[in-house]
Amino acid sequence: MAFIRKNIEELNFNPVSMIGKEWFLLTAGTPESYNTMTCSWGGIGVMWNAPTVTAYVRTSRYTFEYMEKYDKFTVSVFPEEYRKALSFCGSHSGRDVDKIRETGLTPVMLEDVPAFAEAKLVFVCEKVYAQMLEENCFIDRENLEKLYAKNAMHKMYLGRITAVYENQT
Repeated sequence: MAFIRKNIEELNFNPVSMIGKEWFLLTAGTPESYNTMTCSWGGIGVMWNAPTVTAYVRTSRYTFEYMEKYDKFTVSVFPEEYRKALSFCGSHSGRDVDKIRETGLTPVMLEDVPAFAEAKLVFVCEKVYAQMLEENCFIDRENLEKLYAKNAMHKMYLGRITAVYENQT
C-alpha cells in the first residue's frame, strides 16, 4: 500500500461519475468491528466552509448500525477491476457473510478508520450532520413511490472531509 495524503483541492476528479458510475465503499467501525457497503448515491461538495461528503444509508442496512455508532467513516473509490467486489458488497449483508473474505479486499486503517488497500482514493470523514429523509419532504412523489414503497427510508450523513489519500501503487 502506498497511500499519499493529498490536499483535496489538488485532486482532479468528476464527483458525478465517481459516485454514480464507479461507486464507492462506505465503511465505519474499528479494526476489530466494522462494516462496509457499496454506494452509488451521494455527493461531494462544500458545506459550512468545509469540503464534505454526503452519503445515504437505508435504516435496514447493517452499515447503518455502524454509521450511528461511530463518529468517522471512509469513502473508498476503486479502480474498475474491483467492480465485482463492489457488486458483492452491495448485494450481501455483513450480518450474513464476511465480505472481506469473500472479496479478497485488504482492510487498512487510515486516520483510525477502516478503508481498503486496493482503493485508488479514500476520503476520511467526520460526521457533522445526519437526518432521516422524510416522506412529507418529497417534492418528486414518483421517487418516493418507486424507491421507498417496499424499502426502508435512507438516512443522510454529512461528513466533513478530514483527510484524502491517493493510492500511488
